[in-house]
Amino acid sequence: MALNINVFPILEQLDMLEELQKISKPILTTNMYREDMKKLGVLEVKESTEINGHDTVVFPRPEFYDILLSRIPSENILFGKKVSEIDDLTNDFKVEVTCTDGSTYQGHILVGADGAYSSVRQCLYKQLESEGALPASDKRDSKCGFVTMVGTTDRLDPEKYPVMKEEYSFFSQVIGDNKPYSWSTFTVPNNRVCWNIQLQIDSSKSKVEASQNSEWGANNHESMIKEVDEFRTPLGATIGELIRATAQDRISHIFLEEKLFDTWHHGRVVLIGDACHKLLPSVGQGAVNAIQDAAILANCLYDLESARRKDASAAFQDYKEQRLKHVKHHFDSVTGQRRILFGQTMVDKAIRYAALNWVSDSMQKKTVVKTSAYRPVVTYLPAPPKRGTVDALPQKPSTRYQAEHSVRSAGGFVGSNVQA
Repeated sequence: MALNINVFPILEQLDMLEELQKISKPILTTNMYREDMKKLGVLEVKESTEINGHDTVVFPRPEFYDILLSRIPSENILFGKKVSEIDDLTNDFKVEVTCTDGSTYQGHILVGADGAYSSVRQCLYKQLESEGALPASDKRDSKCGFVTMVGTTDRLDPEKYPVMKEEYSFFSQVIGDNKPYSWSTFTVPNNRVCWNIQLQIDSSKSKVEASQNSEWGANNHESMIKEVDEFRTPLGATIGELIRATAQDRISHIFLEEKLFDTWHHGRVVLIGDACHKLLPSVGQGAVNAIQDAAILANCLYDLESARRKDASAAFQDYKEQRLKHVKHHFDSVTGQRRILFGQTMVDKAIRYAALNWVSDSMQKKTVVKTSAYRPVVTYLPAPPKRGTVDALPQKPSTRYQAEHSVRSAGGFVGSNVQA
C-alpha cells in the first residue's frame, strides 16, 4: 500500500504520520520491465520531495491497520458483522441496521465504508430502486475487471536480494508478454517484499469473478498461484518463491472494477471510499481518496446544527460537493495510468513508450505540483505546518471551530486552521 502528501497532513494531525514512516520505505521511482527483464524505462519525478515536503511511502497494509486500530477503543469495534438490511426510521432521528447474524443496531447516521462491494450501498440502492429514485447510471455494471492477488513476505536474506539494503524502496512493474498478467514488487522495512499480481479479465467473466472474489480475503488462491509460479522479477526471485515466503493469512485475492457512482447518500445513510467510487489501484489513489472522504465528512458532521434528518442530509450533500470534483479527477486519470502500468494492446504500448521516453521533466513536475496542491485537513483540529513548496488549495473552514476559538481568544478571533 502507498500513501502520499495528499493525506499526510491529516495523518500528521492525528499523530500517526511518524508511526507510518517507521513501518515504511520512501519511494521515488517506478522501474518498468518486460517479462524477459529488459528494462522499459523509469517513471520518476525529479524534485518531488522538495515540492511535496515528503516522499511517498510504501508499507504492508496490515501494519497500517494496526496503527489505525490502536487509536480506537476495542469495545467500539465489532468484527464479523455484515449489514443485510437498512431501515431509515421515520421518527426523524434514527437509522437501524440489521446484520446477517440477526443483530440490530441504531444510530443517528449510517456511514457505509465497507468497500467496493458495499452491502450498505446495495441495501440503500435496493430501497431507492423500489421507490423509483435510483439513477440509471447507478444500475449499470462497473467497467474493466481485474483479479488481483497481494501479499507481504516473511523476512528474506538481504545478501541474496541486495536491493533490500537500500534506504529507498525498490519498486518494479513487469508487463507480461502476450499474457493478461502484470506483476509488481516493492521492498519494505525488515527485509520484506510486498508483491502484487494483476490479471485482466474480459467482460464476459467479470460478473462471475466478482461474485467469487467480492471481498479481500484468503479465497481461491491456488489456480492463480499455479499460473504465476515461474514469473520472473527484477529482485532475482520468481513470484512463486515470493508467494512461498508469504504466510497464507497475509495473502489476499479480490476482483477489482472501476465505477464512479452518482448516489453517495440518501436520508441518514452516506457512503465513503470504494463504496461510492471504485478506483483501480494503478495510481494508488483508492486509500488516499477514502481517507480524504473520511476527513471531509467528519468536518461536515462537526458543523451539524442538529441530528435531524434534514440537517444530516445537508451535511452529506456538502461532503459530496466538496469531494466530487477531486474524486472525478483521479477517476479520469486512472485510465491513462492503467494503460501505462498494465496495458498490453499496441495503443497501450505506444502510450507507455511515450510516457517513459518523451514526457519532459518540466511536464512531470507541473503534474506533481497540480496533484500535490489538494491536501485537505481536519478543520476542527490544529493545522499541521506547511510542507514543501506548493501551497495547498483553499478549503471550506469550520464555522463551529471558528466560533469556538473566537470566543476563547482573549483578544478576539484566533483564526482558521485552513491552509491557503
